[in-house]
Amino acid sequence: MSLQIPVKELIQKPGTMKEVQIVHELEHSLGTETIAVPKGRELSLDIRLESVHEGILVTVSGDTLADSECSRCLEPMQEDVEIELQELFHYQPQEEDDFAIVQDRVDLEQALIDAVVPNLPLKPLCSENCPGLCADCGERADVGTHNHEKPIDPRFGALKDFGS
Repeated sequence: MSLQIPVKELIQKPGTMKEVQIVHELEHSLGTETIAVPKGRELSLDIRLESVHEGILVTVSGDTLADSECSRCLEPMQEDVEIELQELFHYQPQEEDDFAIVQDRVDLEQALIDAVVPNLPLKPLCSENCPGLCADCGERADVGTHNHEKPIDPRFGALKDFGS
């Protein structure tokens, strides 16, 4: 299903409302390089459209999962993403970045991007106390023993036998 919702029956009828539920399969990933809702994932959205004097007030709620990896231990993970947005789609937009009603439809794609992407975590973590990776061997710091012997600086090699 498309993210373009027909609103012909609401145009210029303040006080009227309609609710729709859609399941939309993403045509493009939604997010950043570190965390994103991947292409092909389905979004289940509850949409309320209310006619007001200036246009159509659109309220959307839903949730989905974003794929990522922990920024400390690099393990693959999924993050719950809450989708909440409320935007006014204008009959006659005044500003360049106002959303507009075009051909008796509201297109939710850009509004959805604007609502979801800024709310994704910049550095996703699998848990708040994730220890990350061992600086010496690159293994997960919470797995196994990490008593790595530090190599002796060759400039101090002669001191190794001193005091024995």
